[in-house]
Amino acid sequence: MPSIVTVEPVVAIAGRITIPPDKSIAHRAAILAALSEGENQIVGYPDAADPQSTLAVLGALGVEVEEREDSLFVQGVGRQGLRASDGPLDCGNSGTTMRLMAGVLAGQSFPSALIGDDSLSQRPMERIAEPLRRMGASIELDDGHAPIRIQGNSLSGITYTLPTASAQVKSCILLAGLMADGPTTVIEPSPSRDHTERMLGLTTLDLGGERRIAIDPAMDLPPRIWIVPRDFSAAAFFLVAGSIVPTATLVMRQVGLNPSRAALLDVLSAMGARIEVTNERTRAYEPIGDIRVNAPESGLHAVDVAGDLIPNLIDEIPILAVAAACAEGTTTIRDAAELRVKETDRLAATAQFLRAMGAQVEELDDGLVIEGGRPLQGATVDSQGDHRIAMAEAVAALTASGPTTIHNADCIEVSFPTFWEELDGMAGGGIVSSPA
Repeated sequence: MPSIVTVEPVVAIAGRITIPPDKSIAHRAAILAALSEGENQIVGYPDAADPQSTLAVLGALGVEVEEREDSLFVQGVGRQGLRASDGPLDCGNSGTTMRLMAGVLAGQSFPSALIGDDSLSQRPMERIAEPLRRMGASIELDDGHAPIRIQGNSLSGITYTLPTASAQVKSCILLAGLMADGPTTVIEPSPSRDHTERMLGLTTLDLGGERRIAIDPAMDLPPRIWIVPRDFSAAAFFLVAGSIVPTATLVMRQVGLNPSRAALLDVLSAMGARIEVTNERTRAYEPIGDIRVNAPESGLHAVDVAGDLIPNLIDEIPILAVAAACAEGTTTIRDAAELRVKETDRLAATAQFLRAMGAQVEELDDGLVIEGGRPLQGATVDSQGDHRIAMAEAVAALTASGPTTIHNADCIEVSFPTFWEELDGMAGGGIVSSPA
């Protein structure tokens, strides 16, 4: 995978894009399969680096995983069947691996240490340590960050209100609740992605604007066949590409349409995008469908995005900002301070590359103000090691006045290893190149 990529502008794109499997669902399928008792089949497990980190961690804990054709077969060991690893458990760049596995390991009978790369070691972990300690876990951090050192303990069920909507923190607590001595309830102030609840068959109660999700440790975890849909967050880059290139028709099939993830569809439609969803159905507890996007007849226009929408499109804000830069009017994005503690500070990184390409962007503490309608220019930009920034830069480059060179482009391996091939293919080839 090249670390430097140049993307040429285009006037037309078309084709069927193959979207990778959903890594959020894949992480959870692998973990729940490991905690069951018996053989599980996971159909369509992604090759991306992040979900592969989860498999590596589970393997180090004694879980057997075998690949056969298009499936993984995971031999579940039960909730107390994991065994101590020989060394630290390396989560790579995957915050989902680290936070969800911390919940699992908090209730084991042995000590563990979770480590990650430089980026992951900068991300906040006190947000999971605090509720886990309330449950009785013994957890040590380095100034609020990884490595996470866990001495497994007996856990007690708790009721915990999330300070901020976070699917990773919620899932961490629910997984720890599987090992507790009584029910655990998580209260979230606004909806976040709900894959864990769906996969465990949990009921969510909406009481007075609060969402309460309870888990009983006595629940069964039978082995199952898990089917991983295509990743909406990966499809988002091509939804925007099809909405900003002058002539465009793109089709993406079997894409996850979970309402806690797909708010970008509504936002882009409100901006004037021409998006059609067909063949909607449910597969393995998740809604999926086929998506077709065509270039809008009269361009995009600005919108304001804030409040409860944000948790349901938090990963899509960098690419939404690209759409805003190509739209008429001024778009304001608020309540997105969580982006400052992702793989990089995504608000700062997004503002930086858009300004380098000629956009007018004001950076707020919790968002961005983007004055659209200014033609983008080719530039030299840097992903700062963040896969979503690299892909957003590439989509912005499609409408620039000249070539755009992206440094640290190989970071897309963590989520969408075939992104450059798909981007090149939709234009008939020749728009993506790298140094010889």
